[in-house]
Amino acid sequence: MPFLARRAAQGVIVLLVAFTATFILLQLLPGDAVLIKFQNPELGLSAEQIASIRASYGADLPWWQQYLHTLAGYLVGDFGYSTQYGTAVLTLIGEALPATAALAGLGFALAIILAVAIAALATLAPFGWLRRAVHALPPILVSVPVFWLGIILIQVFSFGLGWVPVVGADPAVGLILPVLTLAVPIAAPLAQTLLRSIDDVLPAPFVTVVRAKGASNSWVLVRSVARNALLPTLTIAGVLLGELIGGAVVTETVFGRTGIGRLTEQAVASQDIPVLQGVVVLSALIFVIVSLVVDLIATLIDPRLRSTRRARSAPAAPRETVTA
Repeated sequence: MPFLARRAAQGVIVLLVAFTATFILLQLLPGDAVLIKFQNPELGLSAEQIASIRASYGADLPWWQQYLHTLAGYLVGDFGYSTQYGTAVLTLIGEALPATAALAGLGFALAIILAVAIAALATLAPFGWLRRAVHALPPILVSVPVFWLGIILIQVFSFGLGWVPVVGADPAVGLILPVLTLAVPIAAPLAQTLLRSIDDVLPAPFVTVVRAKGASNSWVLVRSVARNALLPTLTIAGVLLGELIGGAVVTETVFGRTGIGRLTEQAVASQDIPVLQGVVVLSALIFVIVSLVVDLIATLIDPRLRSTRRARSAPAAPRETVTA
């Protein structure tokens, strides 16, 4: 319980910092989103009507009052209203989130499969040249930009081979290329971390003992090495999972998919500050939750972490006084 309380308090601080930093940065942007939308002569609004609209959004208040008003709204689940659509920000995010969650979930699952396959092939492949080639693959994939990979996949598999249509495709088929685009950049650092952990664990004395008992390479990898090499990979997986929304923004833009990415792109184009702030706070919240879950899973995997955290939370023993 002390560990959970401490991590929850840290998560609240992270959310507050993310909210404050986003609010300050967005307030420093030139221009006024309300004026940009409603000063259009085609709308025929008078100056008094525009002033009334600005007052309804709180845009006429000093920045510090806007900060406190917005923060109070977030504390009760009111993220405000979009200046572009006039719809509640939570409604827009709720409509866009399922598509992004499906894309991110499938992409992360495929990334894990690819990372495990790369690590297994680099460790168990029968030929040395093949092991070395697979071992060098993750650093190459890490350097591949998401947008470039998406464009190449469209050119090759959609326009070139015609295997996966981009326009008018079945929803399940339409997910293939976006999921692959999102998975490859995530799989690369996962595989890189996993391979480095396996290389660190393989020379350990307990692995030598297991080999001496006649265990095969696959048995040693799965039963003895994998669990000890899993903890660093789990940590980096939590970080990457928290960053999936950033990758989804680029992927959804390249493939023209609806979701948080498209919503963010449109909010940036129209300077829709309430939507942008809501997306950033949502991303920070996902990152905090994922980090907490990763810490809990790491505690279950590694008993040493449990004993360390118990020792930190245990009250200090009273010091004995020595009398002359």
